[in-house]
Amino acid sequence: MKPRFSTRIAATAATFVVLAGFATACNRSSSSAAGGKPAIGIDLPRADSDFWNSYAQYIKSGVSDQGLHALPVSNSQNDITKLVSNVQVFENTGAKAVVMAPQDTGAITSTLDALAARKIPVISVDTRPDKGQVYMVVRADNKAYGTKACEFLGKQLGGKGKVAELQGALDSINGRDRSEAFAACMKSEFPGIQVIELATDWKGDVASAKLQSTLAANPDLKGIYMQAGGVFLQPTLALLQQKGLLKPVGQPGHIAIISNDGIPQEFDAIRQGQIDATISQPADLYAKYALFYAQAAAEGKTFQPGPTDHQSTIISLPNGLEDQLPAPLVTKDNVDDKALWANNIAK
Repeated sequence: MKPRFSTRIAATAATFVVLAGFATACNRSSSSAAGGKPAIGIDLPRADSDFWNSYAQYIKSGVSDQGLHALPVSNSQNDITKLVSNVQVFENTGAKAVVMAPQDTGAITSTLDALAARKIPVISVDTRPDKGQVYMVVRADNKAYGTKACEFLGKQLGGKGKVAELQGALDSINGRDRSEAFAACMKSEFPGIQVIELATDWKGDVASAKLQSTLAANPDLKGIYMQAGGVFLQPTLALLQQKGLLKPVGQPGHIAIISNDGIPQEFDAIRQGQIDATISQPADLYAKYALFYAQAAAEGKTFQPGPTDHQSTIISLPNGLEDQLPAPLVTKDNVDDKALWANNIAK
């Protein structure tokens, strides 16, 4: 069954206004500004990733175009302490709902508990908090990312060879989901492939250093799985170029590469034959539905598990609900598809 939301709610989600400047004491506990719409607090998770910078652009345009009463947007810069502080500002300036993307999904529990105690619903984007109540997680199926990457590389390598996996932070649900699914798929479907796991904490310099050591010890490396193209793409390509290993797709010596994120730079790399594929995280839909659910939550609307009218499925979690948005595989065959968000955003 479809989630229960009306045409009027969908229309509301299609019109928002940016509040210029900081919230003042006169609207700390009210929604008098922006035509009486409830205030929404939005924290961006980081600014060192092309994916998240694209998401930030969509948040900005969504707030501007769709009529949201947004408090001044903050950026926690991948720092849980900053996130907690930013959320406290939202609480003190009248937020009726909070959008966040906690990168450490275990350390955010006490903050979620505090927000729940004040009856302030939370929309978590891309990451699923381990504990603590959430109104809605807006996220794609990250286990599917790992499985799709495994299946693609497994077929490219004919089921044999060595693959380096640039893992994200394993204290993040996304890093764990992608890593566990990739490992399970390789073990069951491609036992002839040796996976070299490289934990990176989502840091490009760490990934580059570990990949360099891996290449030195394994000159016969045949594939690379990058769990986040936004932070891993450029350092990986630079390293392969430096080592004389950046061979175009189809040429002898080419190292098969699949990534996650679906940013414009990855699409360019696919077109140039530098990498083979990526899985497109829907940065546009993350922003769109984060804002939609934030507005709905602030207005007291509710949803139920089941198929939605935007080609996704809402599932039930122990601590809330999750809207699992579609994330397609992108190769040379569909890289120019105008339906993909990276083909519709300024580079």
